[in-house]
Amino acid sequence: MSMNLHSDQALAYRLRRPPVPARRLLILAHGVGGNETNLAPLAQYAPDNTLVALVRGPLTLAPGQHAWFQVSFGAQGPRPDLIAAESSRVQLAAFIAGMQSAHGIAPSATVVSGFSQGGIISASVALTRPELVCGFGVLAGRILPELESQLADREALGRLHAFIGHGRDDTKLPVEWAHRADAWLTELGVAHDTHLYPGDHGVAPVMQADFFAWFSRTTSCSDLTDD
Repeated sequence: MSMNLHSDQALAYRLRRPPVPARRLLILAHGVGGNETNLAPLAQYAPDNTLVALVRGPLTLAPGQHAWFQVSFGAQGPRPDLIAAESSRVQLAAFIAGMQSAHGIAPSATVVSGFSQGGIISASVALTRPELVCGFGVLAGRILPELESQLADREALGRLHAFIGHGRDDTKLPVEWAHRADAWLTELGVAHDTHLYPGDHGVAPVMQADFFAWFSRTTSCSDLTDD
């Protein structure tokens, strides 16, 4: 991974450049209170022809700690700052388009994914702007119910693929959010894989392996053939 922080796109980011020409693009978004380096261990397992962009959330909570939006927790569950979430959704969509243009990689070979809040914002972009990606991953995250009024039409959503991975014992975002995501994506006609794992809030090695198996299948689109 390049240790240089880049600022030539809508959001700051670091790159994991592949050892061969890039033919796939994977955008990885960190969770609340983290930064763009958090998913570097995950990025190193991407296929050799995959350019990985580790993107930084636009909100600064403290030095080295960033987020996509603020969230508070009450009796009714998590309550996101929807104005900030919308701003981050727009910025991440612009970032994806900018990276595709800069590196000559098509939406049909692009996946956006993230951990926890990074998965939330990834789903928000994909479900509202499906023309930008062929798939999205939600790793120990959820899909915002408040997104419903902004969803793309069913025909466009029908071309997406999704990966939902969640710990059965997650104490930060209970596994019920994975069940809700699974049911909603089924209702919307979005093809998806849902996997539940032992453990708490994190990306276990088996989740990582399942994600990249899904990623390789998903980005093997009609205009992308492996050498």
